[in-house]
Amino acid sequence: MAATASQPPPHKLNPPFRIDHVGSFLRAPEVLAARKQAAAGALSAAELREVENKAIAELVKQELANGVRSITDGEFRRAYFHIDFLKNLEGVTVTGSIQSQENEHGFSPPKLSVTGKLRWVKPIEVDNFKYLQSLIDPSTGAIPKITIPSPTMVHFRGGRASIDIDSYPDLDIFFADLAAVYRQEINALYEAGCRYIQLDDTNLAYLCDPDMRAAAAGRGEDVNALPRQYAALINAVVDGRPADLCIGIHLCRGNYRSRWFAQGGYEPIAEVLFRELNVDAYFLEWENERSGGFEPLRFLPPSKVVVLGLISSKVAALEDKSHILARIREAAKYAPLDQLALSPQCGFSSTQEGNDLTVEEQWAKMRLVGEIVEEVWGKN
Repeated sequence: MAATASQPPPHKLNPPFRIDHVGSFLRAPEVLAARKQAAAGALSAAELREVENKAIAELVKQELANGVRSITDGEFRRAYFHIDFLKNLEGVTVTGSIQSQENEHGFSPPKLSVTGKLRWVKPIEVDNFKYLQSLIDPSTGAIPKITIPSPTMVHFRGGRASIDIDSYPDLDIFFADLAAVYRQEINALYEAGCRYIQLDDTNLAYLCDPDMRAAAAGRGEDVNALPRQYAALINAVVDGRPADLCIGIHLCRGNYRSRWFAQGGYEPIAEVLFRELNVDAYFLEWENERSGGFEPLRFLPPSKVVVLGLISSKVAALEDKSHILARIREAAKYAPLDQLALSPQCGFSSTQEGNDLTVEEQWAKMRLVGEIVEEVWGKN
């Protein structure tokens, strides 16, 4: 499937890359131990950061050694992909233990609520970006990627009931303030040199699931209007960005300890997702039948890229290469191969507990992505 002499080679994606990933990697044991010590008061914030720094430096070496050019810190500084970021916004309150809680209903993360006016009081990821950037030799062609939760994470799970009525009697003002704080963070990252940002969004994917749509409707949401409302929110964050800033979005169906929480194809949101949401790249989960077919790709405009999440980050078994190649061919019936790339379907550790595979199995997955990319698109 690689380009032939009679066909022009596909343009190089830079970024996203043909070989890409969603962002999180299995936490180093020393990081997990240090976080427990810090939570118990036995380790200072500065001491914890030093442990994280060393582990991240080693992770970057492993990313480069395994063919990865979009370099992240593995989210080693977070317990959750979203809460550790959002709790830094003034007006957002987190209740419940930061340690993962499980009960008869399954996994229950701490709850977010808006208890006051939203304000951006300080950069959240800028220092983390600067450290990550310091570890990358530009001659490698690699660049740092920063992952942050989508702004929809502040709204979907609680809806109107989780937003203080005195602070925000009008939800339009809430959404405007939410977009403003995100713009400030992204502007700060850009000024620091960041050129690749990924928004992690569970909620657009959840709106593909019939049961979750019903639950949202039960909270009083208009589930047919909500995808368009969320697209408008994200657009209010990213519109007007510099031309050299790549914004991607990952749609996640749940990824706690190899579990999933939502299912359903992208058809209910596809037209809004591809034609109204003004991002550059989509990281979409298609690792099994839960995600439906590739038909929604027919809405993909010529200027955008879809990173096909065909390799599972949830299971240890390595995928059959021929099967993945066949699935890429199937996807290419609906969108040009030149606008496609490949990655695991999600991160390997969306929460600090991580998925049910080993570190070596994790890197074997990334090497498989690289092998398939070279076979399909040629050496990148």
